Order: sequence, then C-alpha cells, then structure tokens
Amino acid sequence: MANAPEDHPEIKPRKVGVLLINLGTPDATDYWSMRRYLKEFLSDKRVIEANRIIWWFILNVIILTKRPFSSGEAYKSIWNNEKKESPLKTISRSQCEKITSDLSKHPDVVVDWAMRYGNPSTRAGIENLKQQGCDRILLFPLYPQYAAATTATACDKAFDELKEMRWQPTIRVVPPYYDDKDYIEALADSIQDHIAELEWIPEVVITSYHGLPQRYFDAGDPYHCHCYKTTRLLRERIGWSEEKLRLTFQSRFGKEEWLQPYTDKTIEQLAKDGVKNIAVVCPGFSSDCVETLEEIAIEAGEIFKEHGGKNFTLIPCLNDTPDSIRVLSGLIKNELRGWVTD
Repeated sequence: MANAPEDHPEIKPRKVGVLLINLGTPDATDYWSMRRYLKEFLSDKRVIEANRIIWWFILNVIILTKRPFSSGEAYKSIWNNEKKESPLKTISRSQCEKITSDLSKHPDVVVDWAMRYGNPSTRAGIENLKQQGCDRILLFPLYPQYAAATTATACDKAFDELKEMRWQPTIRVVPPYYDDKDYIEALADSIQDHIAELEWIPEVVITSYHGLPQRYFDAGDPYHCHCYKTTRLLRERIGWSEEKLRLTFQSRFGKEEWLQPYTDKTIEQLAKDGVKNIAVVCPGFSSDCVETLEEIAIEAGEIFKEHGGKNFTLIPCLNDTPDSIRVLSGLIKNELRGWVTD
C-alpha cells in the first residue's frame, strides 16, 4: 500500500459554516469600478433572459458605455465615505458580526458574508469557510421573496464554485421567508415605530418591491405571489386596508412590460390625486442599498413633491437592528437543526 503524500493537508476539527449572500456592490463609484460591477451583474443569464448574442452587443456597445456614469452618480449620493464603501457592504458586514455574536454559544459555527456580484465574492466566502474546517455550509440568500434572478442565481454561483472543489462540503439553503411570522412581526414593528416618530401621519404607505419583467412571472417565477403575500400579511398584522397599505414594483429596466403597478407612477398619481403624506417601505430588501436610499428616498421623494405632495419618508429596511438579527438568526438556527445542538 502506497504511503500517503507527506503534504496531504491536515483534516481540521469539523465545523459548520453559514454564508450570508446579498446581491452585490461596486468597489467604488468611478467609471471602471461601476463598469466591472454592471458587466458582471447584467451578464448573468438569470437576470437578463435574452438572446445572448444580441444582448452581448447591447450590453457592451450601448449600456456599458453610458450607464456606469449615471449609476456612479447614484452611488455617490449614498456612499459611505468614511469607510469608502456602499451602505450595503457596511450593513452586510455588521449583520454578519451580530449574527456571529448571537450564535456565540455554538463555537463550531462560523458565519461569513459574500456578494453575488462584486466583493467579497461568493468564491472567497466558500473558500474561507472551507479553510476554517467547515465541512457543512448553510447558504443564506438574503432575499425574503424568491426570484430566479436573486435567490436562484446566488445558489448557482455557490454551486459553480463547488464544482471546482475536490472535497466539497455538504450544502443546505435557507428557504425564502416571505411569510415567516417573525419577519412579518419585525416589519410591522419597524413601520409603526417609524411612523410614531413622524410629526405627520401618512395617508398611504407603499410596500415597494424590486420589479421583474412580466414574462418572468408568466414563465412561472413565484416572486410576484411571494410579494403579495408579504404585503397581505402585513395588512392583517397592522390592521390596515388595501387603500392604506399598497403594493408596487420599482427599478424597471428597458422598454418591456414589468410587474405592475409601478412605484414611480403610483407615487406620481397619488400626488396628483391630492395625497399629501406618504411613506414607503421596501420589504424585499434585507439591507438598505442604492435601490432604497437613492431610488426611493431621493428620486421617488422628488417625484412626489414635484407633483403636489408634501411629506415623504422612507421607512428603513430591517438592516442590522436587533429585530433583524433575531429574524435572521432564528432562520439560521432552524435550518441548522441536526447539524448543531441547541
């Protein structure tokens, strides 16, 4: 029998890894940083379901020559200049640190965080957990509502990295939590607490979710249904009507039809109809980012006031608040059953 190679890596004590995965962020707001980020994001077949040859031309010849400038300006308006990073990266790091603290009674559990696009990469997250002895990894795509363009592609990327590993860890995935009782409770409390601090009362509160092309829904994506259920459960929990708590979709791109009603058009029409005070909450985002802090807090607020509205507020995402950590840690603990003991 042949002797084992002398340089065979030592098998480390078994640990369990948890990898929090969010959408992504550019490394900086300059043209080339934005171009790299947008190219990776918009090259994803899960995000853009189109003829690849035609889309390659549109992306590389048209979009990537102009959009990095406008996207860079949007990021500059919300950039964390102290840490030289986007708010999404700042919050994601804090979420990881606080979840690690919450799980401190389980020394064999290692928590890390990664981005689907940009840095820290999914590859780096998996490699880091593997190097620390994690032979079981729980992937946690931080999207309450499932969509192929978010949850599925986060898993795709992780599985692509696993394909290249000789010694693969065992994998579990946290399921969507759009109807989780603690999540709904935390959202409801955040809405009511924020409104209680205002000097005015919103006539309408909008739940704004990131949009998807209508054809994705027609093809069988459950995202639309998940969003509607989250908002319905919120209405029931708070005791509001459909007129008081409305649902819309933001961030559409291109000329094709997306999920409706559209956030910007709804806000504009509310202002034209004489509504003076509105609040917007974004339940589909686990952390505040450019889509909430710039697109909603700044752009949507300007639209509302330009068409006759008076008071506008963005209700922050759950971010790294105690309620958020309780929700995220609770979901993790539930999925780690059998891997770790209570």
